[in-house]
Amino acid sequence: MANPTTTLTNSASYEAPRSGTWDGGNEPFKVSYGKLMMWFFLLSDAFTFAAFLTTYGMVRHRHLAYTGTAADFKFSTTYWPIPEKVFNAFPGLHGMDIPLAFVALMTMILIVSSVTMVLAVEAGHRMDKNDVQKWLLWTLLFGAMFLGCQAWEWTHFITGSEHGLKMADGSMVYGANLQVNEYGPVLFADLFFFITGFHGTHVFSGLCLLTYAFIATTNGTFHKRGHYEMIEKIGLYWHFVDLVWVFVFTFFYLI
Repeated sequence: MANPTTTLTNSASYEAPRSGTWDGGNEPFKVSYGKLMMWFFLLSDAFTFAAFLTTYGMVRHRHLAYTGTAADFKFSTTYWPIPEKVFNAFPGLHGMDIPLAFVALMTMILIVSSVTMVLAVEAGHRMDKNDVQKWLLWTLLFGAMFLGCQAWEWTHFITGSEHGLKMADGSMVYGANLQVNEYGPVLFADLFFFITGFHGTHVFSGLCLLTYAFIATTNGTFHKRGHYEMIEKIGLYWHFVDLVWVFVFTFFYLI
């Protein structure tokens, strides 16, 4: 007759064969739950931005394209505007035609902020609290600069040029809003406000997260935990926001 104690011991030490898939007991791909959920969120957000930019492409495809030279271009509601004539202003240089210079500066600011975010994450790996603080602060400043630049661009876009656009009924339109557009078809302004505004909202959310991370780092919250994983998760979000801007920049300002 088998010894009950031996039977129980053998049963307790028995392990079911592993199938190679995640069984719920270990972190998948060596990634923590928090970072995995951030990746899921960013994936869903990528689909949202992709849908918006696809809509922009389809709407633009349905409108006539300007076929003349840039020097002869005039704003009209009959064809899609060319970006270098819409986004040609620069703060402090009133009246000068500097195509896409300001938006190029905005893009550079956001790219540099991504670099400082990388340095903050790297400092967190070294458990260097002071360096984390320093690079988070720089990222905050660059992100705030980008939002300030976007606010100026929106203001100029809404205000319009000195010449305006004469409509079919003889009235003059200056600038753009959701109902009229000096620069071309109304949908151009609608999509500009919606997509760049949606991205700007993401930048603002990122600044809120960075502010929290900076305060928590200053208070030593992450150092007491023994890791700076929260900085990595916020870094993933911030890099995503930077990457999305590259596509927004390409669709609105280059194509």
